[in-house]
Amino acid sequence: MKNNILIVDDIHPVFIERAKAMGYQCDYRPAIKPGGALEILGDYAGLVMRSKFKLDRQYIDAGKNLRFVCRAGAGMDNIDESYAAGKGIELINAPEGNADAVGEHAMGLLLSLMNNLNNADAQVRSGIWDREANRGHELKGKTVGIIGYGFMGKSFARKLSGFGVNVIAYDKYKTGFSDEYAREVSMEEIVKHSDVLSLHIPLTAETLGLVNEEYLFHFKKQIFLINTSRGKAVQTRAVLNAISQGKILGAGLDVLEIEKFPALAEQEWFNQLRQSGKVILTPHVAGWTFESYRKISEVMAEKLLVWSSKS
Repeated sequence: MKNNILIVDDIHPVFIERAKAMGYQCDYRPAIKPGGALEILGDYAGLVMRSKFKLDRQYIDAGKNLRFVCRAGAGMDNIDESYAAGKGIELINAPEGNADAVGEHAMGLLLSLMNNLNNADAQVRSGIWDREANRGHELKGKTVGIIGYGFMGKSFARKLSGFGVNVIAYDKYKTGFSDEYAREVSMEEIVKHSDVLSLHIPLTAETLGLVNEEYLFHFKKQIFLINTSRGKAVQTRAVLNAISQGKILGAGLDVLEIEKFPALAEQEWFNQLRQSGKVILTPHVAGWTFESYRKISEVMAEKLLVWSSKS
């Protein structure tokens, strides 16, 4: 039991290969239901998961022999971190594994919005040739404001470095992080100077609903909004209202307050969202590339090796 791991989500086999080389036995069950995982969790020392269920007190108590949990991704909002820490459970995530994927996806959303690529493509396919309506904005010379300067925020800033932009960043949880890619500023400066706002923050009690009507009201310029972090950090109705008012020129949303169907289609704002030509939607895939699929597992295995060697 000391060295067995339950894997409840699809992960790249490189993790299993490396875990076995460390002496662990891996029980790979990506098709297991949350209830089934709850029933057997007490038999394992380790758990590898993505987003199949929320690792709350019920699951943590059921995992009475858990020594570590690996989250195959960056966000830890589906894990009760404080309760797990109180039980002495080591928590391992892998933001390094999909930082490049998120940075590139955010870049793609921004360029597509600023150049009307989705609308222009749809029009040409429909027999419409309208150059004026699809005239774009150049990124060069703009100020890009980044909220959250961890692996994801820095990756996006690095991707922007060749575009001749002014990148400013705010992070409530760190200071002194100015580097060659971004300059640390206050939230007031983000609101005052940004032409583009990109979110790279975890979901916490403080970030829940951060982008709301009041927050957007204070921006001095019209902005493009990019969210590749967590959907519940942004109030969708507030974004749609700001688009209608001309405060937001376009929004690229990889994440939403409510995700997956049919629940998404039942939201009062969904029809307006899907019909808006100023919004690009993707299904929470910014960090999910063919390359990140492997890199996430590699990072988890590396961190597990370091922890195992110390424990």
